[in-house]
Amino acid sequence: MQLLILVLLPVAFLLLSGSQAGDVGSVTLPYGELWAVFRVSPLLLLGTSAWEIIGGQEAKPHSRPYMAYLKIQRGNKRSRCGGFLVAENFVLTAAHCNGDEITVTLGAHRISEQERRQQKIPVRRQIWHPRYNRESISNDIMLLQLHHKARLTKEVGLIDLTSAHRRVSPGTMCSVAGWGKTSLTDTTNILQEVNLSVISDKTCYNRYRYYYPSSMLCAGDPDDQKSIYSGDSGGPLVCCGVAEGIVSKGIKNSTAPPAVYTRISHFMPWITDTMRGI
Repeated sequence: MQLLILVLLPVAFLLLSGSQAGDVGSVTLPYGELWAVFRVSPLLLLGTSAWEIIGGQEAKPHSRPYMAYLKIQRGNKRSRCGGFLVAENFVLTAAHCNGDEITVTLGAHRISEQERRQQKIPVRRQIWHPRYNRESISNDIMLLQLHHKARLTKEVGLIDLTSAHRRVSPGTMCSVAGWGKTSLTDTTNILQEVNLSVISDKTCYNRYRYYYPSSMLCAGDPDDQKSIYSGDSGGPLVCCGVAEGIVSKGIKNSTAPPAVYTRISHFMPWITDTMRGI
């Protein structure tokens, strides 16, 4: 028997057009929704919260100088996302992290504190991919042009992007970081990180209704309970020191990996052309 559940999340924004996953009783949504309507088996109502960062740990302060914290304003609602600095005046993130106004904080570890080396820069322009689709959450990638260039320091730096058409092999160990939720009701103000392995496209293809191997990447071993959740959207999946993916979507009401990441290599021509054209 299926139950219809309506969940209210304390931060984030309404994108009701999340796609239903391939496994019965789940809905695929970006990591950061205000309302989510989905069907679950009664058995899934038992157990731990779906919003815990499973298997993660506090990152070493400023060990990821490329990390960006996004404070997003949409009407009278506020939400948060991650992102990463790819040029002095550009941050890369997920398209579903768009808003009316976005302020980027660089050089942060404890986001709630006014750390001396933090740089807060408003976003001048949000440029999401022209084929971004809210229903399938595909082409989930966005460039943020900063109001002014970031000052590169020990705490604020760039990360290299992958090359066009590169394919990360299943089994490759990667990592992801963010200031996402640590439980259903609690958020963290301290940067967290977790190591994840890239897995076969077939695993995500079987789990998600909308999974496109050419433009999406599957990470998080189902047998190793480590993953990322709400508020981590837009952060980078880093493999061998290079950004290969962008946190995009997962299954609501489930702590089980894998999650879906935007495959950056597929979009390298668009990224390069867009930054050069501004």
